[in-house]
Amino acid sequence: MLKKVVGVLLIAIVISVFLISLNEREFDPTDWNNEPTLRYKMSKDIIENERFIGKRKDEIIQLLGEPEVSNLEGKEHLMYSLGKAPSFFESNDERLIILFDNSVVTKIIHSKD
Repeated sequence: MLKKVVGVLLIAIVISVFLISLNEREFDPTDWNNEPTLRYKMSKDIIENERFIGKRKDEIIQLLGEPEVSNLEGKEHLMYSLGKAPSFFESNDERLIILFDNSVVTKIIHSKD
Protein backbone atom coordinates (compact mmCIF):
# COMPACT_ATOMS: atom_id res chain seq x y z
CA MET A 1 0.00 0.00 0.00
CA LEU A 2 2.78 2.44 0.95
CA LYS A 3 4.57 1.72 -2.34
CA LYS A 4 1.43 2.61 -4.29
CA VAL A 5 1.01 5.90 -2.42
CA VAL A 6 4.66 6.82 -2.96
CA GLY A 7 4.38 5.82 -6.62
CA VAL A 8 1.29 7.98 -7.15
CA LEU A 9 2.99 10.93 -5.40
CA LEU A 10 6.08 10.59 -7.58
CA ILE A 11 3.98 10.47 -10.74
CA ALA A 12 2.04 13.56 -9.57
CA ILE A 13 5.31 15.41 -8.94
CA VAL A 14 6.69 14.51 -12.38
CA ILE A 15 3.46 15.62 -14.08
CA SER A 16 3.45 18.88 -12.10
CA VAL A 17 7.04 19.70 -13.04
CA PHE A 18 6.28 18.91 -16.67
CA LEU A 19 3.19 21.15 -16.74
CA ILE A 20 5.03 24.01 -15.05
CA SER A 21 7.93 23.73 -17.51
CA LEU A 22 5.47 24.02 -20.42
CA ASN A 23 4.50 27.50 -19.23
CA GLU A 24 7.95 28.81 -18.31
CA ARG A 25 10.96 29.62 -20.41
CA GLU A 26 14.25 31.43 -19.80
CA PHE A 27 14.43 34.87 -21.42
CA ASP A 28 16.06 34.89 -24.84
CA PRO A 29 16.06 38.17 -26.82
CA THR A 30 15.97 36.37 -30.18
CA ASP A 31 12.92 34.31 -29.19
CA TRP A 32 11.29 37.41 -27.66
CA ASN A 33 11.51 39.26 -30.96
CA ASN A 34 10.93 36.36 -33.38
CA GLU A 35 8.35 34.30 -31.43
CA PRO A 36 5.89 36.67 -29.70
CA THR A 37 3.81 33.69 -28.53
CA LEU A 38 6.69 32.71 -26.23
CA ARG A 39 6.78 36.07 -24.43
CA TYR A 40 4.26 34.99 -21.82
CA LYS A 41 6.48 32.04 -20.90
CA MET A 42 9.58 34.28 -20.54
CA SER A 43 7.91 36.96 -18.39
CA LYS A 44 8.25 35.01 -15.13
CA ASP A 45 12.01 34.59 -15.68
CA ILE A 46 12.37 38.30 -16.47
CA ILE A 47 10.54 39.36 -13.31
CA GLU A 48 11.78 36.78 -10.79
CA ASN A 49 15.42 37.06 -11.84
CA GLU A 50 15.24 40.86 -12.16
CA ARG A 51 16.92 40.53 -15.55
CA PHE A 52 16.49 44.19 -16.49
CA ILE A 53 16.86 45.97 -13.15
CA GLY A 54 19.55 48.63 -13.52
CA LYS A 55 19.51 48.62 -17.32
CA ARG A 56 18.98 51.83 -19.30
CA LYS A 57 15.94 52.48 -21.48
CA ASP A 58 17.96 52.22 -24.71
CA GLU A 59 19.27 48.80 -23.62
CA ILE A 60 15.72 47.56 -23.01
CA ILE A 61 14.56 48.74 -26.43
CA GLN A 62 17.58 47.06 -28.01
CA LEU A 63 16.71 43.77 -26.24
CA LEU A 64 12.92 43.81 -26.54
CA GLY A 65 12.29 45.96 -29.58
CA GLU A 66 9.95 48.93 -29.85
CA PRO A 67 7.35 49.07 -27.05
CA GLU A 68 3.60 49.41 -27.45
CA VAL A 69 2.04 52.83 -27.35
CA SER A 70 0.89 53.37 -23.77
CA ASN A 71 -1.78 55.64 -22.35
CA LEU A 72 -0.67 55.00 -18.76
CA GLU A 73 0.31 58.10 -16.87
CA GLY A 74 2.74 58.54 -14.02
CA LYS A 75 6.20 57.01 -13.94
CA GLU A 76 8.34 56.73 -17.03
CA HIS A 77 7.72 53.25 -18.49
CA LEU A 78 7.74 50.93 -21.48
CA MET A 79 4.99 48.40 -22.18
CA TYR A 80 5.23 45.12 -24.13
CA SER A 81 2.45 42.71 -25.06
CA LEU A 82 2.69 39.18 -23.65
CA GLY A 83 -0.42 37.91 -25.41
CA LYS A 84 -3.00 35.79 -23.61
CA ALA A 85 -2.21 33.30 -20.89
CA PRO A 86 -3.13 29.69 -21.60
CA SER A 87 -6.49 29.07 -19.92
CA PHE A 88 -9.64 26.97 -20.10
CA PHE A 89 -11.60 30.20 -19.78
CA GLU A 90 -11.51 33.45 -21.75
CA SER A 91 -8.38 35.34 -20.72
CA ASN A 92 -7.33 38.94 -21.23
CA ASP A 93 -4.23 40.26 -22.93
CA GLU A 94 -1.32 40.58 -20.56
CA ARG A 95 1.57 43.03 -20.63
CA LEU A 96 5.04 43.48 -19.25
CA ILE A 97 5.45 47.00 -17.87
CA ILE A 98 8.97 48.20 -17.21
CA LEU A 99 9.27 51.19 -14.88
CA PHE A 100 12.17 53.63 -14.93
CA ASP A 101 13.68 56.23 -12.65
CA ASN A 102 16.07 58.57 -14.50
CA SER A 103 15.95 56.21 -17.52
CA VAL A 104 17.14 53.24 -15.42
CA VAL A 105 14.88 50.20 -14.80
CA THR A 106 13.68 50.07 -11.19
CA LYS A 107 10.72 47.68 -11.39
CA ILE A 108 9.02 45.22 -13.75
CA ILE A 109 5.32 44.39 -13.52
CA HIS A 110 3.20 41.68 -15.15
CA SER A 111 -0.10 43.40 -15.88
CA LYS A 112 -3.36 41.63 -16.66
CA ASP A 113 -5.88 43.84 -18.48
